[in-house]
Amino acid sequence: MIKTAIMVDGAFYRKRAYHFWGDKTPAERAQELDQYCKRHIKEEKAGAELYRVFYYDCPPATKKLYHPLLNQTVDLSKTPQYQWTHEFFKELKHLRKFALRLGTLAEEQAHYNLSPSATRKLLNGSITTKDLTEKDFLLNIKQKGVDMRIGVDIASVTFKKQVDRIILISGDSDFVPASKQSRREGIDFILDPMRSNIKDDLFEHIDGMRTKVPPNKQT
Repeated sequence: MIKTAIMVDGAFYRKRAYHFWGDKTPAERAQELDQYCKRHIKEEKAGAELYRVFYYDCPPATKKLYHPLLNQTVDLSKTPQYQWTHEFFKELKHLRKFALRLGTLAEEQAHYNLSPSATRKLLNGSITTKDLTEKDFLLNIKQKGVDMRIGVDIASVTFKKQVDRIILISGDSDFVPASKQSRREGIDFILDPMRSNIKDDLFEHIDGMRTKVPPNKQT
């Protein structure tokens, strides 16, 4: 049996899951993630055993932030997104063999940006500033400590010989140093980018790439 750890870049997964399967309740999204990870185990022809699913994300923002369109301060802790994320994490904590690894948000740098699509429409003249709505503004807030936690856990399970394989669900290249070290120690390192485009040079730092997103889904 191939003992396997699955590591999930949470922000990446939620974005791709929304793209493929649309909006869902916290409970539905948690069950979807659970089943998605288990497909990696169940469909392994050589036989696989799940060691643990490590889920990396950040708690939702609680800052009060000025919104340029509404011309007022928004309390992020009162938003639907805050409630959804809080409930989603609660659901994950009840799943068997799931471990949450939470970083922090750089709330002091948080701000609203005009979405790329709205920006294009403004520049080509198809809309004016009077046509903008709340949906045209995106909250820009960076995560801190998530990539570090992924790297630490990759190193930990590698050097403790706790697994034979690591499956990383991510589209980021920040994992490369940890991946290289893991492979040198004999770990089979698999990347699941959920059909997102990755850089060609990443292939030399992984042992394979697979995804459980059905092939008929658009990228």
